[in-house]
Amino acid sequence: MYEGVVQDLIDELGRLPGIGPKSAQRIAFHLLQAEAADVRRLAEVLLEVKARVKFCSTCFNVAEEDQCRICTDPRRDPTLLCVVEEYKDVVAIERTREFKGRYHVLGGAISPIDGIGPEQLHIRELLTRLADGTVGEVILATDPNLEGEATATYLTRMLNPLGLRVTRLASGLPVGGDLEYADEVTLGRAFVGRQAAT
Repeated sequence: MYEGVVQDLIDELGRLPGIGPKSAQRIAFHLLQAEAADVRRLAEVLLEVKARVKFCSTCFNVAEEDQCRICTDPRRDPTLLCVVEEYKDVVAIERTREFKGRYHVLGGAISPIDGIGPEQLHIRELLTRLADGTVGEVILATDPNLEGEATATYLTRMLNPLGLRVTRLASGLPVGGDLEYADEVTLGRAFVGRQAAT
């Protein structure tokens, strides 16, 4: 335990996700040894992010304007909609440069243990977006874990009656992986999602 403001800094840093007590202490001492101008710049950026960044009114991705750059890009295919759990999932998919449609960020996944049901997610807004008939395919790109699967199943049941094509991202073996280390679910999905060899 340190005195006063140093301990306050360590405590605040420790509240960040993925930062344990040792990491918080290490970051705090790094900041104490840094130049005042560097610390001031960090503080200014943090305040600016909180002041300027919001969530897109259409897809709930991170944005500095009312709509994000993806929703306002006329080159994106409006008939394809990829549903993800979090805005960081948008970044992961965009890095692949494979998807040219638009997104809808749910803001999490159904998790009864954590008190998150469908009403806590942006599902109502998703249904509103789909009402005009522009979207022809909804790609469910939720995480391949219990919560993500529950969310995908819930959405599939809700969207199928709308006459849309509802697809799920393929899942299976990672490149460079060994069969002997794959769990049963992953290996089973790899068999179900197998494709013709070219």
